[in-house]
Amino acid sequence: MKVTVYIATSLDGYIARLDGDIEWLHSPEYTIENETDETMGYPELMASIDYLVMGRNSFEKVLSFPTWSYPANKVIVLSTTLDEIPEHLKESVSVQSNINNLFAYLKSVDAKHIYIDGGKLIQSFLKAGLVSELIITQIPVLLGSGISLFGDLDKDIHLKLLKSISFKNSFVQSHYEIRKTI
Repeated sequence: MKVTVYIATSLDGYIARLDGDIEWLHSPEYTIENETDETMGYPELMASIDYLVMGRNSFEKVLSFPTWSYPANKVIVLSTTLDEIPEHLKESVSVQSNINNLFAYLKSVDAKHIYIDGGKLIQSFLKAGLVSELIITQIPVLLGSGISLFGDLDKDIHLKLLKSISFKNSFVQSHYEIRKTI
């Protein structure tokens, strides 16, 4: 099963401010007038996945947006503390309590490609050696502090750069494959 991380970070590696704020991702400074909107491969990724798996914090953040961001996707929230899924999402969102149950379920439904989102979830998947690829879009801003994408690691994780693209709005997206160690 292919496990993809697709996420944006500040240049200094943060995915959010300490309070969870991500408004810096949408700064007007990154808007290019009279240019085609860059989708940065996101629609293609979403069309290729079987499931989006996210942590509880990410799920709660997405719930705070005006509309549900994943109307065409099956979503699994990995959480031991989530009490309830909103009624309007019960058809497309489910909860799993741990990684073992999650992977048993994904294997039972023959999932081939999942996209994971959420800092803690990404960190736990990386530590467990479950991530296949990282697609990281760096936003040209220094936050100085915040929620780190990677956090502390128990061991080095070696990557192979597959491609790197710069966009007109100064974003740089790098696509890495996780190298398997013997």
